[in-house]
Amino acid sequence: MATPLNERVIIIKGAGEMATGVACRLYRANFKRILMLETPAPVAVRRQVAFCEAIHNASMSVEGIDAICVADDPELHAAWAAGKITVRVDPAGECIASCKPDVFIDAILAKRNLGTSLTDAPLVIALGPGFTAGTDCHIVIETNRGHDLGRLIYTGAAAANTGIPGDISGYTSERVLRAPADGVFTTGKQIGDPVRTGEIIGLAGSVEVTAQINGVLRGLIRPGSTVRKGLKIGDVDPRGDAGFCHTVSEKARAIGGAVLEAILATYNR
Repeated sequence: MATPLNERVIIIKGAGEMATGVACRLYRANFKRILMLETPAPVAVRRQVAFCEAIHNASMSVEGIDAICVADDPELHAAWAAGKITVRVDPAGECIASCKPDVFIDAILAKRNLGTSLTDAPLVIALGPGFTAGTDCHIVIETNRGHDLGRLIYTGAAAANTGIPGDISGYTSERVLRAPADGVFTTGKQIGDPVRTGEIIGLAGSVEVTAQINGVLRGLIRPGSTVRKGLKIGDVDPRGDAGFCHTVSEKARAIGGAVLEAILATYNR
């Protein structure tokens, strides 16, 4: 007898924005044993929609779905029994052996393989470039915005990283805030705040970070984070709708749907 969906164990490497979109999509499709692996001090730009915030705050809710930070297997199973998504500090994936996942998803979007293997689970899925289906994983999901976004790749790799942020209302690189220097990021701004071109958002060390366009702060890293020059630290949404700051993006939702398709196509044969 096939294992019910709500009993299949899914491990997601990463708990940032895209990984969270995947987790939300799977949870709503009745996959209820989801474990997300993170670093001890994760840095997320779109913190309002990233389950990695549970590492900092013990718990995090995104679109009504709750995730909690767990430290060991007993806490993990208690959280699953309570209907929660779980997040655990385990960047090396040491718990994979004990959890025996049915599905392993590399969702850190590092643009290269940092250790994911075909042997991590019966079904291994990787998001974006840096992986080759059939070598590093079973299925690669295309993450590049455009015609092929969310396409399942069973042979070969996703499109190469362009280095250009996705277009929103005609803006690409202009909407991204990057650290102008190494240092500690400080700010008095909050996600959802309106900003205007040239407005000071915060400081990277002693160097000002300024907005290049009008809009709202859709994302901003945690104040006090140590940053390096060029690091993405914020995101200005030119559409000006603060409500978008608190919901999963269309890209993350599409990628989540692609992962769901890949799992169902494998286990519903």
